[in-house]
Amino acid sequence: MDIFLQQILNGLVLGSIYALIALGYTMVYGIMGLINFAHGEVVMMGAMVTITVVTSLMGAGVNLPGPILVLIGLVIAIPACALLGYTIERVAYRPLRNAPRLAPLITAIGLSIVLQQVAILIWGRNYIPFPSILSHDTVEIFGASITVLQIMIIVLCLVIMAGLLIMVEKTKLGRAMRATSQNPGVASLMGVNVNTIISSTFMLGSALGAIAGVMVATNYDQAHYYMGFLIGLKAFTAAVLGGIGNLGGAVAGGILLGIIESLGAGYIGTLTGGFLGSHYQDIFAFMVLILVLIFRPSGLLGEKMADRA
Repeated sequence: MDIFLQQILNGLVLGSIYALIALGYTMVYGIMGLINFAHGEVVMMGAMVTITVVTSLMGAGVNLPGPILVLIGLVIAIPACALLGYTIERVAYRPLRNAPRLAPLITAIGLSIVLQQVAILIWGRNYIPFPSILSHDTVEIFGASITVLQIMIIVLCLVIMAGLLIMVEKTKLGRAMRATSQNPGVASLMGVNVNTIISSTFMLGSALGAIAGVMVATNYDQAHYYMGFLIGLKAFTAAVLGGIGNLGGAVAGGILLGIIESLGAGYIGTLTGGFLGSHYQDIFAFMVLILVLIFRPSGLLGEKMADRA
């Protein structure tokens, strides 16, 4: 039972991060019907920028508590990633908005590779350690342990996700986003600036990605130019699992996928008689993706997308 509870806690941490990243995928898909495969690299950029800012401040002799330094790094990383998201949409996707679906998909994959190479030029190929400035004290819960940092990650993710859902449902921007998602042409006739809404959606998703990137870097104490690729694919799997285009589904899919992956990592050795180890945990995410696409392509909370005139 201790092992089971430990894997559940680990899964909640992973799942919260997946859900936060999955929201970026599902918002863009809901607005444009486009899978932004470069979103994982935006997550990576958020982590890298924050580490650079924190390291530079420490190197300059700034003596502030660790959480304050990370917060300063986030304050710089969030607008930087939002600007990156705007640039991606404006330069790469807007000219292809009326092109066949295959063109923006290939562009998204190409952008992912380009951003990885940019990260290599700036930060190199080696792992970048996150400065040891945050507490990793553990809390015992019925025999299982979780760090204070991981508790903060879970709570912060839930608060951000709840705030996003409220924003989409209750604010003027949220109504404009939902109108654009339903029918961009009609929304434009009703006074909605579709280009502005789409750019805002990319920027908002990229800002969430920056926060998620910092969470990953602080949880694992490192970042890497390739980190966004795999975690982006897993978050995309979470979005599909929950029902891509559905914000609540992205949250549910992310948390569920994190728990499945964590339980798989904890018990795969036992299930295979020691043939496979915990480092094979990634196969569970993609097994889930295959099963969902076969048996329920719309996802667990699948959103029925409206036909666009």
